Amino acid sequence: MQARNTALGLPLAVLAAFAFGVGGPFVRPLLESGWSSTAAVLCRCLGTVLVLAIPALVLLRGRWSVLRRNAWTIVAYGAFAVAGVQLLFYSAITRMSVGGALLIEYLAPVLLVLWTWLRTRRRPGARVIAGCVLAIAGLLLVVDLTGSGRADPIGPMLALIAAVGVAVYYVINARVDPELHPIVLLAASMLVGSVLLLGVAAVGIVPLHFAFGDVLLAGASMPWWVSAGVMVLVSTTAAYLLGIAGGARLGSRVASFVGLLEVLFAVLAAWVLLGDLPAPIQLLGGVLILAGVVLVKLQRERPEAVDVPAAPHVPPRASRRLSRARAARTAETSRSAP
Repeated sequence: MQARNTALGLPLAVLAAFAFGVGGPFVRPLLESGWSSTAAVLCRCLGTVLVLAIPALVLLRGRWSVLRRNAWTIVAYGAFAVAGVQLLFYSAITRMSVGGALLIEYLAPVLLVLWTWLRTRRRPGARVIAGCVLAIAGLLLVVDLTGSGRADPIGPMLALIAAVGVAVYYVINARVDPELHPIVLLAASMLVGSVLLLGVAAVGIVPLHFAFGDVLLAGASMPWWVSAGVMVLVSTTAAYLLGIAGGARLGSRVASFVGLLEVLFAVLAAWVLLGDLPAPIQLLGGVLILAGVVLVKLQRERPEAVDVPAAPHVPPRASRRLSRARAARTAETSRSAP
């Protein structure tokens, strides 16, 4: 059974990486036709909410307390992983290649290592340090500061800030309540992201404008809703659902490595659909970034030693009452779990 689950999980994870990867190449025609980055992200968020609203409500089963208990997590997801990261990424790909922006975003695990090193003053292992050095060297090549194919410096800067947002997302993700189903979290955070985007657009902080004419994709003219539909249905809804299903069968560690294929699919899709291929030196930088990320991911996390205070003395009768109370709470939790 385990082997069968793993065998099914691999193609699901690969399909998820493909679905995520083709998102950027389908969004750029919208941006080039007159859509603002805010409009593209808002379309993606609201469309996903409409698609996932009913499944999320079914999975929630009326347990609104789960949403209340995780309100700050949902708001943080909506602000960073949804509104912030996507808005920065879409803004970046208007100034540089889709693959290059995605590669810089993939520096998030390296940024987490550097932050942990600064915060704890504990030096990571040699393999992790080597991975960080490779990734940073790759970043310099992707930015290509001296070459003829160098990108607009604002594009890499936006992508790097997006990578910081992804790192924050990883930190939040490690603390998610197991009772909060991933689909419920996705739908709720997309709704929060939509509200935030509408709010900042309403006060004029970011522009919000749409264009409903045809867009140019793979040398052909097609309706705007084709790109928008792929963005919502394929690179968001299907990508997340496939990723959840694949990750559940493969485990987070293997799934995270398979997820690196997203960069390959993004570069290939941008090349085929947009004729957008990074310069050779930028492709070399991408290889170094991916190699560095792999080295960082190969380092297994070591549990930190925790000082556990001595348990206070509890009389036998009180101990039995506590045990019965804990058992009752456990049974109640089991009945309410999805």
